[in-house]
Amino acid sequence: MTESQTLVDTEKITLHLGPQHPSAHGLLHLVVELQGEKVIRVEPDIGYLHRGTEKIAENLLYHQFVPYTDRLDYLSAMSNNLGYVMAVEKLLDIDLPERVQYIRVIAAELSRIAGHLLCVGAWGMDLGAMSILLYAMREREMILDIFELMCGARMTLSYMRIGGVRYDFTAECAQACLDLVRIMPARIDEYERILTGNRVWLKRNKGIGIISAEEAVTIGLSGPILRASGVKWDIRKSNPYLVYDRIDFDMVTGAAGDCFDRYMVRIEEMRQCLRIIDQCVKAMPDGAFHVDDPWLVPPPHEETYDNMENLIHHFKYVSHGFKVPAGETYVAIESPKGELGVYIVSDGSEKPFRLKLRMPTFMNLQSLNQMCQGGYLADVVAVLSSLDPVFGECDK
Repeated sequence: MTESQTLVDTEKITLHLGPQHPSAHGLLHLVVELQGEKVIRVEPDIGYLHRGTEKIAENLLYHQFVPYTDRLDYLSAMSNNLGYVMAVEKLLDIDLPERVQYIRVIAAELSRIAGHLLCVGAWGMDLGAMSILLYAMREREMILDIFELMCGARMTLSYMRIGGVRYDFTAECAQACLDLVRIMPARIDEYERILTGNRVWLKRNKGIGIISAEEAVTIGLSGPILRASGVKWDIRKSNPYLVYDRIDFDMVTGAAGDCFDRYMVRIEEMRQCLRIIDQCVKAMPDGAFHVDDPWLVPPPHEETYDNMENLIHHFKYVSHGFKVPAGETYVAIESPKGELGVYIVSDGSEKPFRLKLRMPTFMNLQSLNQMCQGGYLADVVAVLSSLDPVFGECDK
């Protein structure tokens, strides 16, 4: 062995990554054990953004908790709204007008695209490709503009209402959605020209962070991460809700279960979201945008201040809410990050007796150690980006 080939002995070290770090996607502290550049163990240390959301819900009227759901996965607020209101509606045993169901599907799929765009853009930036984030934000602004047309807000939306949605889906909203469906496919092709065949992108993601289908199911993964390992499980298909059973779209899966497959699943899912939105806009029937129940839905704003009965009704709704029959329920939807579940126990009062949230980021982070072991420290960043964590929902 020549002098230049002398091996260097390395000691095990513990590296603290975060909680303030650009690649941590929020307040995440990773305790990384290293042997040189090789990862021996990764332990996520969460809880820096814990706000006691579930306990807050137990001290609020049912309708008062909707804005708090915006602050869970604050990048995909519509999905959080949807999971919660569907759980309350299941306890109330009410049937929604068909128009409401179509509107909700459109809102949820717009939210899914917005979430995936930020995931892919930030992922590229984490690995040194700054330009893709700017491309992704360009299209995400179009979606936020549609949200603004729908409800006047762009991020924390509170659009879903128990018994319907807050505002009707106007012709202007419909045209904006159709414009997005027309423009977006070429833009997704543009992302692929930047990333999919890029040698650096392939080197940083192909064969990195592999998790098998069996391991993914055992850990409890869901969403794009589970499907990237080849598991055909999408709640929109496997256990349809709203009008997903009437819509033609494909379930996107991978095979290798690595970072690159998780990227490709999200790219293809955005194309399927556009198909869903296009069909819903064109098939949406006329009708009411909420149930016909004065105790669940307040009177229209313009009819409140010149009508004493409506004024009293509005006051009672805001200050006292409505009673929900005693019982318990669990509702799960397919959020952009995976299975978002809401478990509610009602004691028959105007407030939940117990509320428990099953958030996909918390579950998905459990796979981090398994995906990173044996890889390099630089791969931890790629794996974390492929999980697309948001700590508003993880820590709750």
